[in-house]
Amino acid sequence: VQPIPWLQKGLEWLAANWVTFALDLLVLVAILIVGKIIIGAICRVTARVLNGANQVSEILESFTIELLRKLLWIIVLMIALGQVGINVAPLIAGLGIAGFILGFAFQETLGNLASGLMVLINQPFNKGDFVEAGGVAGVVQDLNLMATTLTTPDNKKVVVPNKSIWGSSITNYSAMPTRRVDLVMGISYGADIGKARDIISEVLSGQELVLDDPEPTVEVVAMADSSVNLVVRPWCNSSDYWAVYFAVNRAVKEAFDREGIEIPFPQMDVHHHGLPESR
Repeated sequence: VQPIPWLQKGLEWLAANWVTFALDLLVLVAILIVGKIIIGAICRVTARVLNGANQVSEILESFTIELLRKLLWIIVLMIALGQVGINVAPLIAGLGIAGFILGFAFQETLGNLASGLMVLINQPFNKGDFVEAGGVAGVVQDLNLMATTLTTPDNKKVVVPNKSIWGSSITNYSAMPTRRVDLVMGISYGADIGKARDIISEVLSGQELVLDDPEPTVEVVAMADSSVNLVVRPWCNSSDYWAVYFAVNRAVKEAFDREGIEIPFPQMDVHHHGLPESR
C-alpha cells in the first residue's frame, strides 16, 4: 500500500522539526491560558463598573461584556498565532474583503444590527419591562444585536427583528412608577348623576391599590345614545394596573346594583310612518 504523499511529507516534517513544533504548541497553549485569565479579570472589572453606573441597563451591560470578551479573544488569538510564526496579515486582509462582500449580501441583517445598536445605546426598555414595540406587546426577555424576544400576556414567545422595533413607536408601560387607569361607566338618563359620582368615589376610596395622589377623576364625559357616560380615572402603581382595572369595574357594578343605579342596555326607538290600513 502506497502512503498518501501529503501525509508522508507531513510526517517527515514533524520528525525533523518536532522540537520546534512542540515548543510552538506550548507557547500557543500558554498564551491562550494566560489570555483567558486576563480576559476574565477584565470582564469582571468592567461588569462591576457598569453595574455601579445607574444609567446603564442590564441589557446594555450584558451586551458590552460579551462584545468586550469577543474582541479580547480576537486580540489574544492574533498574538498567539503571531508568536508561533503564523503570518496573520493575509487573514486580516481576507476578513476585510469578506466583510465588504457580505455587507452587500446581508443588507437586511445589517439593518437589524444597526437598529440593535440604537436600541442598546438609547435604552428605551430593560429586561422585565412590559412594552409594545414592532406591533407586539409583551415582557422583554432578551435583546441581542439581531432581535428582541418578548413574552406575550398569553405566554407566547415572540422574536421581533430589531429593525421593526426601532422603526416603529415603542411604548414602555413599565418605565414610569405610576399609571392612570381609564374607565368609562354608563348610567341611564334617569339616574342621579351626583349619586353615581359619589358611589364611584366611595368605591375608589375603598380600593387599597388606588393612590390618593394624584386624586382620582370622576366626571361626565359624554351624552351617549343610550347612557350618560362618566370617565373614571384612578391612579395606581404600574405593577398594579390590571388588578385595579378589574377590581374597580367589579366593585362599581356591585355598588350600582345595591344603590339602584341603572346601567342601561343599548336602546333604539323605531317610528313607522305611512303604514297601510288593515282590512
